[in-house]
Amino acid sequence: MGLTVLLGGARSGKSALAQRLADRWDGPVTVVATGQARDAEMAQRIARHRAARPAGWDTVEEPLELEAAVAAAGGNAFVVVDCLTLWVSNLLEQGLDDAEVQDRARAAAATAAARAAPTVAVSNEVGSGIVPADPRSRRYRDLLGEVNAAWAAAAGRALLLVAGRAVPLADPLELLSNG
Repeated sequence: MGLTVLLGGARSGKSALAQRLADRWDGPVTVVATGQARDAEMAQRIARHRAARPAGWDTVEEPLELEAAVAAAGGNAFVVVDCLTLWVSNLLEQGLDDAEVQDRARAAAATAAARAAPTVAVSNEVGSGIVPADPRSRRYRDLLGEVNAAWAAAAGRALLLVAGRAVPLADPLELLSNG
């Protein structure tokens, strides 16, 4: 299975699909969670995600060092990374510039893709809406798009989820060379 990237809007079914895929795995499962409970609403979201996971799964809460967390997962563990969206936000809050975030994204994606056991990474697709009015939001939207593209490039499979349904995403150059 290798690396699979699940992209989509909020509440599109990305995390639910990642969990369903992990449920099919006969071995151990590790969830690398990047969210931080900075307010009551986010704490409730995190609690709901935790409660939805089977008791035997390991959870690693790692908001910044994603590559290290993926590398530290057992070699036979199915890894769910949930999610790249918050991870990028966390890195920006730490003051990293775009090149540093992109470098970390490529390195973490390469580590995930090189694992013997499957890895599924979840991320929001935020570039389909209007252009944000302020530079900070535009920077985040653009950078997350680049991070998503880096992970998708490293992945054997990428899916876009809409309303709980998945659309496979193909490398456009492969599509054009086959046609």
